[in-house]
Amino acid sequence: MPDETAARTTVTERAIEKIKAKIASGELEPGQRLPTERDLAAELGLSRSSMREAIRALTVMGVLEARHGAGIYVTRLEPGDLLETFGVVAEISRGSTLLHLVQVRKILEPAAAAAAAARIDEAGLARLRAEMNAMERGTTAEEIVGHDLEFHRIVTEAAANPVLAAILGGLNSRTFRARVWRGYREEGVFPRTFTEHDQIYRALAERDPDGARVAAAVHIGAVEDWARRQAGEDPSGVE
Repeated sequence: MPDETAARTTVTERAIEKIKAKIASGELEPGQRLPTERDLAAELGLSRSSMREAIRALTVMGVLEARHGAGIYVTRLEPGDLLETFGVVAEISRGSTLLHLVQVRKILEPAAAAAAAARIDEAGLARLRAEMNAMERGTTAEEIVGHDLEFHRIVTEAAANPVLAAILGGLNSRTFRARVWRGYREEGVFPRTFTEHDQIYRALAERDPDGARVAAAVHIGAVEDWARRQAGEDPSGVE
């Protein structure tokens, strides 16, 4: 039985690769309807069961989408569609995996802030200030998390890189940030966090990429310390 399962998995993986190759070559384009499962299986020389599993897997990945009564289509293949699973991973991860995800943010978010410093306009800065003010006035964790999410979304939007924005959007999911804010509330460090947001804002307003990079790194460094505590590690890095 294990051998049969392994063989079926291998055939399914081959089917996935063949469909992806068709998309990469342009034979199947964004928004295009796939041939029927039977026709596609015959064309690629694979069983219908393997093709069905491959289509299901690619649908979960966001590469394909099932439209009720209309068939299977290639998605728009936008970064947000393809990287949506990042949010799920961030929401449910714990321990060392959670810490590793935060460390990815620590690499990417300062880069996004630096890029934003060179591009953000006055309207963007005004939106950031409004979110900061609303964050400090927030009376519930849900309010604070919502404004915090929007603050970071505005920064990554200003970086003008949709792939970077999609990755960070996933890593900054509402559920994940709610977990962080709950931890901050228990530790009584809200004021420090508000100061960190202000430092990011000031660097952006001064069009200072290096300052924005440092301010964002400090902010994410505090989240990393929290994640280390959740993972049971010493925040200093010494175990």
